[in-house]
Amino acid sequence: MSFFGNRRQVETNLPPAVEPVQITKPSLPPPAVGFDTVLGPNSVLEGTFQSNANVRLDGTFSGTLEINGNILVGETAKIKADINARNISIAGAVRGNISGKKVQVLRTGRVWGDIRATALTTEEGAFIDGKITMVGHESSTAPDALLNADEKPEISDVPMTIDESIKDMHDAVEQSAESLNEPVDEMADAVTESDDDSQPVA
Repeated sequence: MSFFGNRRQVETNLPPAVEPVQITKPSLPPPAVGFDTVLGPNSVLEGTFQSNANVRLDGTFSGTLEINGNILVGETAKIKADINARNISIAGAVRGNISGKKVQVLRTGRVWGDIRATALTTEEGAFIDGKITMVGHESSTAPDALLNADEKPEISDVPMTIDESIKDMHDAVEQSAESLNEPVDEMADAVTESDDDSQPVA
């Protein structure tokens, strides 16, 4: 006899629980290796290009580049523009002035223009035709700050005119010549004395 003998078990065939499906928004493909904008090698662009992100240029560009992120000028790039960016790596050709925090000219990089940077790195084979200005270092504006107070040259030690400088050089040459002649004169006197001693008495 069972406790619940007169009760019937009710079996229900419920469908299995359905898991909720999450709907996701379509996402943009990730940028090419850390770059939000890429100008391909077969592309040509003219004008002012502004971006707050990282940019890679492999094509031809003429105009002005104002990039708040980093910029990479690829080996196939031909740029005729002034470049202003945070960090700049150049592997292609740039005709224009370059300004950034860190500038790197790689072995295939060629620059015709001035470079203004806090840090500059060049690889062997890189070409730069322009003026390089290092900025952001306080000591670069005051070279005397590198010297101690006792190492600073006195104004009186510096020749005031070209004539005085030439006279100082002439005096130094004469002193050198005299110091060279002294040992020769001493040797000549020593040889003369030894010749006198070696002559036979007649």
